[in-house]
Amino acid sequence: MRIDILTLFPSMFSPLEESIIGKAKAKGLLDINIIDLRTFARDKHKTADDTPYGGGPGMVIKPELVFEAVESIKAKLPTSNLQHPTSNIQTNPKSQIPNHKQLTVLLTPAGKTLNNAIAKDLAQYEHLILICGHYEGVDQRVIDSLVDEEISIGDYVLTGGELPAMVLIDTIARFIPGVLGDETSAAEETFSQGLLEYPQYTKPAEYAGLKVPEVLMSGDHKKIASWRREASIKSTFIKRPDLLSKAQLSDDDTRMLENIFMDRS
Repeated sequence: MRIDILTLFPSMFSPLEESIIGKAKAKGLLDINIIDLRTFARDKHKTADDTPYGGGPGMVIKPELVFEAVESIKAKLPTSNLQHPTSNIQTNPKSQIPNHKQLTVLLTPAGKTLNNAIAKDLAQYEHLILICGHYEGVDQRVIDSLVDEEISIGDYVLTGGELPAMVLIDTIARFIPGVLGDETSAAEETFSQGLLEYPQYTKPAEYAGLKVPEVLMSGDHKKIASWRREASIKSTFIKRPDLLSKAQLSDDDTRMLENIFMDRS
């Protein structure tokens, strides 16, 4: 997957060189390009923003910088007739010109709240262009003409879209084949089935009088799977009961949940 990030603060993205994302880049699974919007500024001071029409506080990112940056990216892409992959995300028709299984995303508090399902859909694309808003945001003409999807990472305001862009990339990368060492990891993680993940333990088997549950050391995979499922349901019931209404629960899961409820009543 190729990801182009448009930002006024390119030095903020050094964390993408570390850990799983850094390894994915080294393997060629992720091609991440950081593009400084100021390089498209036309004046000698590299002015990237201006005051809003109609008055008000703050500054707004100038439209021509973003338009020219996006155009420069698309101009370098090979001609392709590929259509968008099947996705639950309703994309804007303007994203079809040109189309390389490509999506342009604006990181903004006004967008859809990022979740596991959205990240999985985005991981199907071959190319993402991420626009990092800053100050009071970007000129509305950018949103109307270039942006296919607006995404937020939560109902709060940050100083810019750089941190959300990194969160988005990290979340998406876990669904790209080969990025995680164990391909089952993404399927078993928190939220993958609408539940929180079960507790994890490692060596030593006992520390400061605290023991690892015996079932996890039993070697009985059926019992371990049952324990983990019940632990996952219990953790969700205690910490995030709101998730249970949408979780994929079997009849056995429902019985487990009823027993957990009775035990805590």
